Amino acid sequence: MILVLENEVDLDERYLVDEITRYLPEHGVYDYARQGGQPDLSAVDGVIVGGSTAGVYEADQHGWMREQKRLIRELVDNGVPTLGICFGHQIINDALGGDVEYTGVRRANLVNADLGDDPLFDGVSDVVPVLHSDRVTETGEDMEVVGSADYYDAFATRHRDAPVWTVQYHPEFTPRVKHLGNGWTDNDLSFDRSNATRTLRNFSTLATRHSRRRDGNRDARRDSVPSSPDFRHEDVTGGFEGVASRTD
Repeated sequence: MILVLENEVDLDERYLVDEITRYLPEHGVYDYARQGGQPDLSAVDGVIVGGSTAGVYEADQHGWMREQKRLIRELVDNGVPTLGICFGHQIINDALGGDVEYTGVRRANLVNADLGDDPLFDGVSDVVPVLHSDRVTETGEDMEVVGSADYYDAFATRHRDAPVWTVQYHPEFTPRVKHLGNGWTDNDLSFDRSNATRTLRNFSTLATRHSRRRDGNRDARRDSVPSSPDFRHEDVTGGFEGVASRTD
């Protein structure tokens, strides 16, 4: 199951998480902007950190941001597959020691992006939609640039060791929602050349594979416990029967 964190603070702008979930199989939504805290990750294969009209530098007005940064560091430390979108891209890098700044320029249009050779971008074209006025100016610790645009060096990043990706673009944004008061501007690029939604399907596949591999490794470690007169294999096996695997 993929858990999507709802970070939008403006209730009138809450439509993009619904769009994200359209492209996911089994999923859940956690209203982080209202609830904060620690969502239940026990049945989660991966986490998507959604967008927001708030800025990561506004934690004094939105205390949940500090809590979410702690959560992000836990996701990285525990190797939970994570995808940050727009604000999510920014807060993940910020949580890991990077910098985010307000540019003073609002972009709401299609752009050309140079997306690197990464499984997250498998089959994704170079035309993607953006909605933002902030940008990552310095990536977080161990976050490497895997995508750029002519106006934005750190347009997409990936953690060096953990299965954590971030993208500035909105893979869920399609023509069906461009009329919803977001200031969208058409340009010479066309949605006919964009299949950014594939990013979400790719992430879901990557997260599920990672979860299965992790659970398989746990099973293998459990089954390989050496037997001894004081610590019998059958006792260990019996102790785990009926216990559901959980995601840390």
